[in-house]
Amino acid sequence: MNASKIYRSRWIALTALLLAVHAQLIAQVADAQDSEDWVRIYESHADDEVPYRLMRPLGFDPNKLYPVIVSLHGGGGRGTDNRRQLRVWNKLLADEPRRSDYPSYVLAPQTTRLWDATHLEKIKALVAALPAVDMDRIYILGHSMGGHGTYILLQIDPGYFAAAVPSAGTGRGVDEEFIDASVIKNIPIWAFHGDKDQVCPYDRQLKLFEEMHRLGGNMKLTTWAGDGHGVAGKMISGGDNGSTRCSSDRCDEEPQMLQWLFSQSLATKD
Repeated sequence: MNASKIYRSRWIALTALLLAVHAQLIAQVADAQDSEDWVRIYESHADDEVPYRLMRPLGFDPNKLYPVIVSLHGGGGRGTDNRRQLRVWNKLLADEPRRSDYPSYVLAPQTTRLWDATHLEKIKALVAALPAVDMDRIYILGHSMGGHGTYILLQIDPGYFAAAVPSAGTGRGVDEEFIDASVIKNIPIWAFHGDKDQVCPYDRQLKLFEEMHRLGGNMKLTTWAGDGHGVAGKMISGGDNGSTRCSSDRCDEEPQMLQWLFSQSLATKD
């Protein structure tokens, strides 16, 4: 092969390589853009005390009333960037078919510390300022530190939230006991936990459920068999390794979490 043919062959190979790399970069940029599309659904609101994101009901009608889901991030969402608090369940809730089936607000505040009474007062103020809110249908959910916060805020004001969905929320092994079942026994709660969780031990959740059972409380517990701590998305998406128990006959046995959640209302509380 003469020099010109070798040069041409190498040039063709290099061009093909450059085209392949270019195509890959375009695909990566497109994927990155697609992955951020759902984030933009959550409006960013700067706040000196508590920055927050807000997803509004799909097809908003001012003549209707809409529930609110308060979403509490875990430890990985801590900060002030007003972005990290959007977790996997927020992405799942932003899925258009879900938004169509369950139109609601989703309020996702961000904090640098454990959730407390100051946060609850801020959350209440933000909810009160939203238009067309069904105040009988304010819900709360979160994973890990967010599940911990869910139990904390429920205890601070047991009459505010219509239902709660804490995931891996009963605390770390080194944490002191912080949940008084007698205070929250009348609130519809659907808890989720992996039975191999090494961060927030499953036995603490079992202990709470057994206390709820003794009190005749309104708690459902779904146990993810074989799963550890990383089960945050399953409270929305579900999974084929879960088993659910009810603490009493007061529990709504609806098997789909969002269907269960949106059917709970203070107006029909027993």
